[in-house]
This record gives sequence, C-alpha cells and structure tokens, in this order.
Amino acid sequence: MPENDLKSVTLLIRGKLHPHAAARLEETFTIVRGGEGDALAGEHARKIKAVAAAATVDPALIDTLPQLEIVSSFGVGYDHVDAAYAATRNVVVTNTPDVLTDEVADTAIGLLINAVRELPKAEQWLRDGLWVSEGAYRLTNGTLRGRRVGIFGMGRIGLAIAKRIEAFGLPVSYHNRRPVEGVSYAYFDSLVELAANVDTLISVAPSTPQTQKIVDAEILKALGPTGVFVNIGRGNTVDEDALAAALHDGTIQAAGLDVFYDEPNVPQALIDAPNASLLPHVGSATIHTREAMADLVVDNLIAWFSRGEALTPVAETIALAKRK
Repeated sequence: MPENDLKSVTLLIRGKLHPHAAARLEETFTIVRGGEGDALAGEHARKIKAVAAAATVDPALIDTLPQLEIVSSFGVGYDHVDAAYAATRNVVVTNTPDVLTDEVADTAIGLLINAVRELPKAEQWLRDGLWVSEGAYRLTNGTLRGRRVGIFGMGRIGLAIAKRIEAFGLPVSYHNRRPVEGVSYAYFDSLVELAANVDTLISVAPSTPQTQKIVDAEILKALGPTGVFVNIGRGNTVDEDALAAALHDGTIQAAGLDVFYDEPNVPQALIDAPNASLLPHVGSATIHTREAMADLVVDNLIAWFSRGEALTPVAETIALAKRK
C-alpha cells in the first residue's frame, strides 16, 4: 500500500504516547484513542489494524481486535505487551531498540559514578553553603580505581556499557542466558557466580518470568561490602526489600537506581538510604532520543502497511516480520 493511502488504516493509540509520534500518526493514519471498556466496542474494534502502544496490550485487548496486524511499542522494553500471545494470533510486535542505547549506557555510567563518588551529595554540600561554613566535603570511601565490573544482560545496551567501562581501564565480566558470540569478556554461567567475582554489578536485564526479583539477598551478599549495584534495566528484577536492607546494614557499599518495582512509587527505605543514588527513570529521557524512539514507532507502522515488513520486530514475533 502506498504511503499516501495509509489513511485507510485505522490505528489505536494506547496510552500516553510521545506527542511527536502521535502527531505523525494523526497525519498518516485514521486514529482511535483509548481502548478501555466500550471505547473499542463494535465498529471501531472491527476496523483497527494496528496499535501504537505506550500502555498495556494484553490478550483481552488483542482478542477484541479481529483485524489486528501489528503492535508498535514505544521503548526497548516491551513487558507491557504480551508478545508471546500476539504471536499466536499472527500479530507482529515491534519495539524501539538501538536509538536509545547510547543514552541509557551514559546514564548507567552516571549512576555508577554518582554512587561511588557521592557527587549529588557533594553538590548539595556546596549548594547548602557548607563548603563555606564547614569546609571541604569529606573524602569518599568509594572509587572506581581497581574495580571489577560485571554486567547482567549483555545485549545492545550491555555492550555499550562495557565499552564505556573499558575506557575507564576496568575489567568487564558478564552473565547472560547464554554466551554472546564474538564477545571476549569473561562469561559466568550464573548471576551469583558473576556477583562473587566482581565488586560492581550493572543490571540491564529485561523483565521476564525468570528475572523476577533475581537480584536478591544472595546476589547482594555475594557482591560484598565494597559492592556497588546499578540498575538501568527493569525494576521488577530486584528484590527491593533485600536491596534496602543490604544498603542499610553494609552488605553492599552503594547503589545507583533508575528503575523501580512499582513506579513511580519508590520504597521509603531506598529513599532513606544515604548510600543510594536514585533517578526517576530518566535513562533515555532527552528530547533527541525520545523523538528518535517516537519516529521508530511510526516508521515501523508505515513500513508494515506500505512495504509489508516490520523494521524492529521483537524476538517472539520475528518470524512474522514480513508478510507472506
């Protein structure tokens, strides 16, 4: 179908989509918004062929849309979309990888330095006038010197983080479901083994049934009292009670977190931890990168309906990425 004919395609915008993506979709497709209750009843539901998703797309919604062909999801993580079920209905699911890789990797390094060197606290010391009234900020226990870094999840973002860590002159190891072909970093078969062999653990792990609260008390104990934990993957991969306890009792030295189990609700025990650097899920939050992600959401939809192929299908639906 030529691009100028795409107004014949009815598309559901699900959730609060980035305004740049929404504006492009409005220009290109016929738009339906919402998707709750009666909003998709009857005629609307029968016409919808695509979903642009910034909110949950579950089996119930998919079953409501008999003509659905594609779900284009905003973000590299897509646990809000039931991609496995979509595949059973011959619905391709796409996400927005690559365009946010460097931004998120930069954030991971920023969190690591903040956690180790206490830079936010040192800045607050200056802003509060304490440099003048009480003198220099105290020497920090933490340093990057001599650290050994483990990365949990050696995908695109993990590899980008590893390259940045190498630039600091630090050794890199990793744990993944399986070794990554062409990667020379030391591989450990289990997360606990990785944690026991490093003192800095950076998690880039996706949310899956297997990774739920996988970073628990055992992993943190293995990381040890000089250990630093950084999470820019998914909040539900961490047992936050265990992490808060480990920070308060000295099981580990510090943590840097950009993601949480029940966002935007951050446990008070983590907020109260003086050795935690906390960010409100801003890993990819620049105008440049979010607009690039928004463009990829739209470009996947245009490519599907004009050329019959998805640009960035997720693993569960990669076999459906081209129309037969």
